[in-house]
Parts: sequence; structure tokens; C-alpha cells
Amino acid sequence: MFLQPQIMNTAYLLIGSNLGNKAAYLMQASVLLEIYCGKIIRKSAYYETAPWGFLEQPAFLNQAIAIETTLLPEQLMKTLLEIETKMGRIRSIELGPRNIDLDILLIDSYIIDSPTLTVPHPALPDRRFALSPMAEIAPILVHPILKKTIQELLEECKDDSDVQKKII
Repeated sequence: MFLQPQIMNTAYLLIGSNLGNKAAYLMQASVLLEIYCGKIIRKSAYYETAPWGFLEQPAFLNQAIAIETTLLPEQLMKTLLEIETKMGRIRSIELGPRNIDLDILLIDSYIIDSPTLTVPHPALPDRRFALSPMAEIAPILVHPILKKTIQELLEECKDDSDVQKKII
């Protein structure tokens, strides 16, 4: 019997928190990502960002992370949701405050549109809080639909919300 080789994908995630000790939540999420999803190969600095959508909430701390994973995209999304649950995330207000948020932005050059997952993340080109940390770790990565680099998307982004690199 022969083992099938596992395909290694690079997934780009945005992790964020705007409740409690935000930096501690991001560090805990990184540990759990390595345990359950794969090896972290790049991390951006932390970025403090204004809330998006639901504005009556604290600022977020966000970080882009690149991981090497053998999980299939749908499995990865399911695992991220399980990590959020393990960390105590409660979904009460859409786009509302949360101790942890784990989003898939891109997975290699995959284009996926299923009931449970859309990759690339459809709002990525419109969100400075996602593009800024992504440009730090993968500026020349090409968006598979728009055929522009992350750096180009950041330069063209019309979102003028406040995004500040933080030293923690």
C-alpha cells in the first residue's frame, strides 16, 4: 500500500481581537494555529485598527499570518472556527466585538466559492486593516482574481480607516 503525498498549501490568515488582552489572544491563536493547522512561516507586526462595519466598539489588534498546511481549504476553515470556539468566541453581533477572529484571506492561487468558504476573501481589496499587514509579509503575492499584487491593492485601496503598526 502506498501513501498519497500530502499537498502543502500556503494559507494567508488575518487574526484579530478587540476585547480583553488583545495581544495575548493573538499569541494564543498563533500557538493553536501551529498545533491544529500547520507551521507558521511568516507573521506581520501587530496593527491597531479602527473597527469596521459596527463602529461602536473598541479598536482591533490585527496580524497577518502565513502558514504551511496540509489541510484542505474547507478543513482549514472548519479548524479555524473550532479554534475560535476553544478560545471562547461568542457570536452575538455581526461584525461586533470579539476576543478572537480568524479569517482566511488567500490560499495559494485557489479560487473557491462554496456555501461555507470564499477564497480569496471577497472584502480583502476594500480593507486597509487586512491589506497593511498582508503587504508586510507578502507584498508581491498576486490576488488570483484581480491579478494585482497585495502592495498594488493596498496602494489603490479607498478605505481611509486608521491603521497603525504597534510595537508590543
